[in-house]
Amino acid sequence: KKKLKISGRELVSVPTQVFSLDQLQVLEMSPERESCLRYRMDLLPKEISHLKNLTCLYLDSNNLKKIPAEIGTLSHLERLTLSSNSLSSLPPEMGALQRLHSLHLANNSFTELPAPLCQLRSLTFLDVSDNRIGTIPSSIQHLEKLETLLLLFNSLESLPEDICLLRSLHTLWLGNNHLRSLPASFGELVNLDWGYSYCSCNFEGNPLEKPPPEVCSRGPKEIRDYFLSLRR
Repeated sequence: KKKLKISGRELVSVPTQVFSLDQLQVLEMSPERESCLRYRMDLLPKEISHLKNLTCLYLDSNNLKKIPAEIGTLSHLERLTLSSNSLSSLPPEMGALQRLHSLHLANNSFTELPAPLCQLRSLTFLDVSDNRIGTIPSSIQHLEKLETLLLLFNSLESLPEDICLLRSLHTLWLGNNHLRSLPASFGELVNLDWGYSYCSCNFEGNPLEKPPPEVCSRGPKEIRDYFLSLRR
């Protein structure tokens, strides 16, 4: 792969020459990945659209407050990391990234799950931990290939019933939210692994009542039986 990692103590902007490298496939501009990189971007240049062959774009730990619409033209993009920025929204054009399978948005300023995310039908990994997300839209059901969904440390008080349609989910982290109940069909997420060595669904830090924590800890079948018993 044709790869470029931007680094250096004296960097004060992104060199414009970067955007003429139209065969570039991997671009790293993350200070946390390069300890000597002091420069933190406030704006991702619109010229990013020139890099038509990008498959991986790493932009963690910058000062980005928004993403330009031009990102939607990167049709080959498979992995995008935007964690630890100051983002509160994503452009609608981002929904066009139909090859994107891994998206990292932890530690930003989202108060809701951005609508364009639910159009990314190839997503298998989504991390939106450490935000202020209060609601999940029912359109999350369109992410049929999603295997890992990380929602820790948000402000969720409930989950939509539609999240139970994500039958490919293996890992769902829900710790440290404000959940008092789970959707009645939650037990249908049978691929969630409640093994002793690794709990793939984490509920710690939630005031759960329906089902109570001791039921949740026993796995999908117990959760399903709990809700069935309520109907009798």
